[in-house]
Amino acid sequence: MGDDATAAAGPVVHADCVHCGEPTEHPESTRGSTLCPVCEWREAERNACSG
Repeated sequence: MGDDATAAAGPVVHADCVHCGEPTEHPESTRGSTLCPVCEWREAERNACSG
């Protein structure tokens, strides 16, 4: 059932990461800087250690 609803809506195009260019988990329509999971993790590490 869920597959039919997803197919009817069409495929979701994911935005590219602004750092490495890999696909992110965010749709292309997301505003702002989008990061892939790896770059999100690295960014969080840098912010946590810069305090």
